Order: sequence, then structure tokens, then C-alpha cells
Amino acid sequence: MEQKRYGFGKWVALAYEQAVERIRQSLQQEGFGVLTEIDVRKVMKEKRGVEFRPYLILGACNPPLAHQALEAELDLGLLLPCNVVVYAEGNGSVIEAMDPELMVQVVGNPALEPIAREAKQRLQRAIERVAAEA
Repeated sequence: MEQKRYGFGKWVALAYEQAVERIRQSLQQEGFGVLTEIDVRKVMKEKRGVEFRPYLILGACNPPLAHQALEAELDLGLLLPCNVVVYAEGNGSVIEAMDPELMVQVVGNPALEPIAREAKQRLQRAIERVAAEA
């Protein structure tokens, strides 16, 4: 799977439910908690009456990094938390994360660069760990 201009991820040979559980664990190992959770399939069914593949959006937050980022740019809360998605794809699942380094481009505050770089590295490790264990 190639990197998108706004995120990165991997296809993993895991059923959707397993992929969700594993990425939660892996995010925790990298210091992220899940603050928000949106079950897109459920929302589409309830609000639109349509079927959609299993698809979950996790709002992941690493409190020390978020604190540093907010100290550098108070309005950065508009771009937090880091979204991580898991969805069913073929006989496996896709796990993707938004690229935190994009906020540096959007905001234009150089003080955010090392924070965003560290967040990106942690998110990449979390996804790579799940892919390696699959």
C-alpha cells in the first residue's frame, strides 16, 4: 500500500475485529490513548439507511505530545486528535493514520516540527507492529 499525501498505512492479513484490537494495543504501546471512536458502518446504517463495510475511526492521542503541541500552538486543537482508521478490505483489513507532519504545513509553526515527527514515528511503529504480527 502506497503512502497517501495525507496519511500512511498497511493492509494486514487480519479479520477486521482482530485488526481493531491489535491496533488499539499497539497504539497503547506507543503512548496513545483512544479518545474518540466513530463506527462509520453503524452511522451510515442509522443515518442514511445504507450498508457500509466495517469501518472504524479512532481518535488517538498521546497526552505528552498533545500538551507540547498545544503549548506551541493553542489552536492546534482543531487538528487533534490523530485519526487512525481500520476497515475491512478483501480477506484482511487496512489500518491507516493521518500524517501529523501535515499540521506543520497547515499551521506553519516550526516549533511543531519535532513534535509532529515524533507522533508520526510512533503511529508508523504502531501500524508496522500490527503488520509484522499478522
